[in-house]
Amino acid sequence: MSNSMTPARAFRRLLEGTDLAVAPGAYDGITARLIEQAGFPLVYMTGAGTSVARGYPDYGLLTLTEMADNAGILARSVSVPVLADADTGYGNELNVTRTVREFESRGVAGIHLEDQVSPKRCGHLDGKDVVPRDAFVSKIRAAVAARSNADFVLVARTDAVAVHGLDDAIDRANAALDAGADVAFVEAPTQLDDIAAIPRRVRGPCLLNVVGGGKTPISDLRDVESMGYRIAILPVLLLGAVMQAGDAVLQGVKTSRRTPTGGASIREVFRRLGSDEWDTIGRASE
Repeated sequence: MSNSMTPARAFRRLLEGTDLAVAPGAYDGITARLIEQAGFPLVYMTGAGTSVARGYPDYGLLTLTEMADNAGILARSVSVPVLADADTGYGNELNVTRTVREFESRGVAGIHLEDQVSPKRCGHLDGKDVVPRDAFVSKIRAAVAARSNADFVLVARTDAVAVHGLDDAIDRANAALDAGADVAFVEAPTQLDDIAAIPRRVRGPCLLNVVGGGKTPISDLRDVESMGYRIAILPVLLLGAVMQAGDAVLQGVKTSRRTPTGGASIREVFRRLGSDEWDTIGRASE
């Protein structure tokens, strides 16, 4: 991303392209850097990962400030744009207005807002409920009016598939796009035919949430792209890998009573988090 291009404009450029933008989920500065260094063009701040990293399940227990502050950490850690989970907007239209301003002021490129009843829960769990369509659309209108940069991307997420079925979810997605949202996010379709139908029936760019072990039965991103989706988020890709690797190394030390050898040195860890830049600044001040 050039110095003159804002993160939001860079995100817009991705949406204007032809390739599927794949955004693995990050929940801290380390995972955000790993995603950027692996060559992905977009970082997704996972709400599930952000919640789990603070010791909570994804049950809508975090506040606006906790979520926005974490989004700011990710945004300052990478040069690629960050799309952040902003849950339900944390209240009514007034709260949504503040939500947009808080995320935008932290350098985030875009957010998604959903129609679940608060407190929300992970989109791939049972027991969800949604607000009336008009209430959701009113929040989207408030979000559109609140942004100071027209490039800031607003993604409208609906969880209505699980509550009212696919037709209602598509109706809500189109109504949100008509209200000014930039991208539609129909959460947790459970049938391949439904997954394929969403980009055909929604009148705008579509995002698909690809969750291993979740309710949406698709894993090949080539299929996601061929169906016409513009963005695929992989929220728990790194979260699951980190937990699995952590369990393995801890069990190994507990069993063998020896610390593992190999792997990245502490100097390499620091270098990947920007130590060369800080060393240059330090030398210039001597």
